[in-house]
Amino acid sequence: MDVLDLGALTDAQEAQLEGDEDDPFDAAGLTLRFRIKERHVALAQDGVLLASAGLTRAQVAVSEVRFEVVGLGGVFVVAARRGQGLAREVVEHALERARAMGPPFALLFCHDDRAGLYERLGFSVIEAAVSVEQPGGFEPMVQLLTMSLPLVPAATWPPGPVTVHGFPF
Repeated sequence: MDVLDLGALTDAQEAQLEGDEDDPFDAAGLTLRFRIKERHVALAQDGVLLASAGLTRAQVAVSEVRFEVVGLGGVFVVAARRGQGLAREVVEHALERARAMGPPFALLFCHDDRAGLYERLGFSVIEAAVSVEQPGGFEPMVQLLTMSLPLVPAATWPPGPVTVHGFPF
């Protein structure tokens, strides 16, 4: 298995990963807009992409204290290879890159049925209210869980409401 560092995914790379799935990210019903990830970590075998995870830098404010996080999003495994541990593997590689980026935390948004994977990797659900920027202003994040992970020793997520500046990831 090869680990690849990619920029934004091309249309061809997205098509290779998503195949003919109608709703590859289970986004039907979500009303929020999400940002494009500028960087991806991918797993490939014999030149074929099998999994990817996107990374992006983002600004958040917690109780009015603003700081940078690494946003993790767009985690995806091709349908034929799901259930084989590839999501965990690609996220672990992505987190290695995230640690090297400098911000003290990784932040992600996920469906509640996927939280177990992220909890096993050390992420914790943020219980405070979370608002994300959208074209018409800030909206509450109620459709997905928000989870954080310290990327540096002794980092502790601060208490209080969270505001994500820019689209969620």
